[in-house]
Amino acid sequence: MSIRHSTRLLTACVALIATATLLLPAGAQGQWTVPRTAHGHPDLQGNWSNATITPIERPRGQAAVLTAEEVAQREGRADAIVTALAQPSDPDRGAPEAGSDIGAYNYVYIDGGSRVAIVNGEPRSSLITNPPDGRRPALTPEGEKRRNEVRDFMAGFSQYDNPENRTLADRCLVSFGSHGGPPMTPNYGYNGNYTIVQTADYLMIHYEMVHDTRIIRLGEPDPLPDHMRPWFGDSWGHWEGNTLIVETTNIHPLQNYATESIARLVAPGIWGVRPTMDLKVTERFTRTDQQTILYEFTVDDPTTYTQTWGGEVPFTKYDDLLYEYNCHEGNYAMSNILSGARYQERQGGGN
Repeated sequence: MSIRHSTRLLTACVALIATATLLLPAGAQGQWTVPRTAHGHPDLQGNWSNATITPIERPRGQAAVLTAEEVAQREGRADAIVTALAQPSDPDRGAPEAGSDIGAYNYVYIDGGSRVAIVNGEPRSSLITNPPDGRRPALTPEGEKRRNEVRDFMAGFSQYDNPENRTLADRCLVSFGSHGGPPMTPNYGYNGNYTIVQTADYLMIHYEMVHDTRIIRLGEPDPLPDHMRPWFGDSWGHWEGNTLIVETTNIHPLQNYATESIARLVAPGIWGVRPTMDLKVTERFTRTDQQTILYEFTVDDPTTYTQTWGGEVPFTKYDDLLYEYNCHEGNYAMSNILSGARYQERQGGGN
């Protein structure tokens, strides 16, 4: 056969294969198979991140799904902020004015995400999807009473009076906001990464922020007694098909849930509502492709909220290392904050 005829035949075969591929059902083209552990369970292991610019609560009047133009606007703005605030500091700059804001980390250290959350191909305007307005439901009268009692009690103190008036994250007890969960939502700051390790009987989630570690037991639940309320609660998981379902109760009374505003996220008991024993958080972990775990959560607390609420958060593969946070070891902020407040008191100043 001549080279010309061979080339024509090869071209025809390639065209035929391409046409046949296009006519295949969508699921048959490059179908992805969920990887499994040696124990036969879907493999959720590895490093993951839930960093995103999508807020937890939806702005009022915003549609649930963003348009392409809205996505480009939001992500472009995030990229511009990162570029501007990651510039090197001027080594010849003078000392800041006494009493002025000296600033904090620049964006070399901060990574709160720069992309909109995509779930089922939809660019979402909020992580909360239930209620349909994408906002946390109203508090019950009992929930409002508990919140107000704590707020009124805390009003009798300065936030710098003692270590117990500082945030849980300042005290190196748990991650900022609800990053450690449950539910596990972005911290919108930095170190928003997780490591997941599985065995036949346990699933471990390690958080880079404040180096928390959460242990989820698998199998028939053997709940803790009511008086035992550890950080991150008492979590039990079981598999339904390719989805790990985790139910958590006995959440520590200081681990409250608020919206994504940093001031509200980190303030223990002031802005959030302290959970009761009626609180149950249900989480669903589903590996949807090589790069993604779909994380779904439902918060059920009839003594606090007027209805159940929840949402969806994509966890994306994080192909880098997690580093030890060394929160206590490097926590100069706590002593500096408290000693600074004592200095102001000695000078007769307020705060």
